[in-house]
Amino acid sequence: VQKNEAISHLKTRVENLIKRYPEHPGASDLKKVLRELTQEEQFESDWQQFAAHFDQVHAGFLRRIQEQYPQLTAKDSRLCAYLRMNLSTKEIAPLMNISVRGVEISRYRLRKKLNLDKETNLNDFMANF
Repeated sequence: VQKNEAISHLKTRVENLIKRYPEHPGASDLKKVLRELTQEEQFESDWQQFAAHFDQVHAGFLRRIQEQYPQLTAKDSRLCAYLRMNLSTKEIAPLMNISVRGVEISRYRLRKKLNLDKETNLNDFMANF
């Protein structure tokens, strides 16, 4: 919610700058920034729709995992959903807009939050949760 509010606030400020200085040489760059902010805002909306449908298909998976592990962040929940879908690290990286190494680090941190031992396969855990 805070992220969405920040994006909305930034969009408003950029729009005001574009209106105030339409002939400024940097106006075209500001328009590009505005498009990127709009895309990020749309991505959050898409995720909410995806999460609702995902929960229906997977018998409330996201709701159950959030209830059992309330310390999980939204990013953690997103990773859990992708792991439940049996996606590889390379497939997850562009979906989360991070590097492959970033996904590996996120997986490691998720394992710690879930208190999983090294012998437990994270994908199997998500598939059977």
